[in-house]
Amino acid sequence: MKRIFLILLSSAAVVSCSKGGGKSAGRPGAKTKGELIPAKSAKTFTAERPFGMVPVPGGSYVMGMTDVDFTNMPEKANPKTVTVSSFFMDETEVTNGEYREFINYVRDSIARTLLAEAAGTGGSESSTGASISDYAYASQKGGDNVTPYQSYLESQGGRDGYSEAKKLDWRVPLHWNTSAYPDEQYAEVLESMYIAPDKRINNERLLDANKLQYAYQWEDVASAVRDKNRDASYLKKESIKVYPDTTVWVRDFNYAYNEPLFDQYFWHQAYKNYPVVGVTWDQARAFCNYKTKRKSDFNNSLKKKKQKPMNFRLPTEAEWEFAARGGVENATYPWGGPNLQDDRGCYLANFKPKRGNYIEDEKKGDYVYTAPVKKFPRNGYGLYDMAGNVSEWTESPFSNSTYQFSSTLNPNMSNQAYREIKKTVRGGSWKDAGYLLMTGYRDWERKDSARSYIGFRTVQDIAAGSAKFKKKSTK
Repeated sequence: MKRIFLILLSSAAVVSCSKGGGKSAGRPGAKTKGELIPAKSAKTFTAERPFGMVPVPGGSYVMGMTDVDFTNMPEKANPKTVTVSSFFMDETEVTNGEYREFINYVRDSIARTLLAEAAGTGGSESSTGASISDYAYASQKGGDNVTPYQSYLESQGGRDGYSEAKKLDWRVPLHWNTSAYPDEQYAEVLESMYIAPDKRINNERLLDANKLQYAYQWEDVASAVRDKNRDASYLKKESIKVYPDTTVWVRDFNYAYNEPLFDQYFWHQAYKNYPVVGVTWDQARAFCNYKTKRKSDFNNSLKKKKQKPMNFRLPTEAEWEFAARGGVENATYPWGGPNLQDDRGCYLANFKPKRGNYIEDEKKGDYVYTAPVKKFPRNGYGLYDMAGNVSEWTESPFSNSTYQFSSTLNPNMSNQAYREIKKTVRGGSWKDAGYLLMTGYRDWERKDSARSYIGFRTVQDIAAGSAKFKKKSTK
């Protein structure tokens, strides 16, 4: 009897430790004659390349200023050989158009939640948006929308954080045009998202940017590992105001006429393919979380569910510099050479070429400030604007001694980096002189600061041995 009890206890432990339970194991050894053989045949796994991203194959390189250091500033660090693993990286900086998708998702999520709360119980099964009852939570609509798990959660009063019982019905269209509001209660809910009439400028009806907050959570892995424990107490919950600070165009330059950019740069269609700016480090991380959620939600919506995607995140400083070098050893600039112009005399990046002159091409007279992405040549990995246009946030905290105490294998400060105020910024921008665009040059900014010359791009890890790499031509 004791032996049987121990066997049953061991089986329970195996089931309880599997994530999400998984499929039933069935009779042990029924198809494998008692041999330990994986249920699924081993197949070569190829990482799916996310849209707009390129693979950067892992390797070793000398990190830091390996060429002439024109700055001789304390921000530099002694060169150090390090190794980084493979990863996908956005081929361009995140654009205004891409970031507006994030803003629209936050806006719509808040609107749908407010409408669902106002709709209450007994919601309509209709998905036309003809009345506020159409916007009730999916669990309140009955029919095929409700799963047994949703019914169970509803009976338990939901759970802390996200609850399936409060799943929004995204099939119902939202009406933002006042003439299309279906009823008075709908109008009351939607109008609560706009700036109050007595606070409007020129009576312009605008969304209240302070209400556009993205709530998410992430795990403090470093603290959990240190404490040899892992539970919900290590989850960090954040609610971030995500609308870019458009005032940076005026605030960063006290004696310049930049009001047109303040008024139009983020929302005007003409700037759709320009890099987003005025975004803090925390807002950039929130965007990464949204990008991961968006892909996960799509995978879960498929009949044949795909594997959970790797998280999107900001690159570490070591990853960013390795990618910027484009596979060229000791590259001074992303294009490899030490010159800022090609053999035809054309500048290779968007920066300030001369004192007081912010234009790279006097004949065209374009790009006084930022430039649309993909207007300058890409580097050996197929990455655009790794020098100039806008500087870029990295995940890494800034310290003059970082290179001395960090690991030589995937150097990083772990996710304790969020505690550090100073963050490393790389790449140089449209307002910087040429030598600040060097691949080994480092700069920093406070993580709660937004600037007209700082943007970001995202990366995604690649499982070892799961991708084939092909070096792109820089022509």
